[in-house]
Amino acid sequence: MAPDGGVRTVEALVRLGRDLRAAGLQVGTGRVLTFVRGTAALGSTAAEDLYWAGRATLIARPEDAETFDRVFARWVLADSGRPTEIAGERPPDELMGTDPMSPTLIVGSTSGDDVTAPPSTEGTGERLGSVASGIEVLRHKAFSQMTPGERRVVERAIRRLSVRAPVEHTRRYRASRRGARFDMRRTLRASLRTQGEPFDRRWRARRTRSRPLLLILDVSGSMAPYSRALIQFGYAAMSAGRRVEVFCFGTRLTRVTRTLRTNDPDRALERIGEQVADWEGGTRIGESLKILVDGWSQRAALRGAVVVLCSDGLERGDPEVLRHQMVRLHRLAHKVIWANPLKGSSRYEPLARGMAAALPSVDAFVSGHDLESVEALAAVLAT
Repeated sequence: MAPDGGVRTVEALVRLGRDLRAAGLQVGTGRVLTFVRGTAALGSTAAEDLYWAGRATLIARPEDAETFDRVFARWVLADSGRPTEIAGERPPDELMGTDPMSPTLIVGSTSGDDVTAPPSTEGTGERLGSVASGIEVLRHKAFSQMTPGERRVVERAIRRLSVRAPVEHTRRYRASRRGARFDMRRTLRASLRTQGEPFDRRWRARRTRSRPLLLILDVSGSMAPYSRALIQFGYAAMSAGRRVEVFCFGTRLTRVTRTLRTNDPDRALERIGEQVADWEGGTRIGESLKILVDGWSQRAALRGAVVVLCSDGLERGDPEVLRHQMVRLHRLAHKVIWANPLKGSSRYEPLARGMAAALPSVDAFVSGHDLESVEALAAVLAT
């Protein structure tokens, strides 16, 4: 067994993931982050420990083990200077260890498929066990300030969100052990087994079901930095049940519910880009809402639904039309939530004509400018 080697930097650990991808293995950002966190939990960077941490986190198929061994051996060889063995077994190439050192390991943000380390602060002395996950750093970074690689990492995190709509009580009843109402009919029927004595009392309670969830997503030009993330939130919302509808709008309304019912979110996003002819165009919120309310006001998908409207409120049309349509929408819905990415700024005030006209009909006004705010939006939906 090799002596404890030096603490590798994040760049070195990430390079192993890149080398594995170059060798044909499917090693994404998530696996690399898990590998880095696992290395931090070990508190040791001996070649043996790194080897088994990588085997456990970077590959999933037994047939990839041989390729991993070969790539890992080259990686250690490039990172150090003398041979060592791993758990009594030697991979195809000789593994190399390193002399003890004490650099720090800090995980910063992610860019592309890599995890990069920010410049280290001299004298901080942070050790491997105090590693901060890259995705945690990105939770507070605005979508508009992210690199394309960072957006991909965050979009995957949004797709994994658990989105739930609040529960409503229907008019129908069901049998219940401790219901709100005494069930006379079932109690009398059960008493026939006990010579007419109602020893076994029966109860009933109202049935429950998830309320309909309706998402209206602004994909106009002013929302370009946020549109992709909001579409990913729409994809995550589809897991809330079959009573979910998703619409996109710029200058006109487009239903994308069926497109999002897929196991391939990237392909769904491409198809939505083809369907929505006014992507990154102008903004006609009031006219788009009028089309929605006129066409869906008699449908169960809208009546009593939780409606989430994601837009910056920069209306190009008549604000009075928007005000009137918001009143109609609020009358039909159980709750109207408006997510505005501009609200993420501490200096923002809803003074734009469109936003000012809509706010009186909004039950909850939240931001949607970063991963943390999107997670908060998911929590608001369930209340």
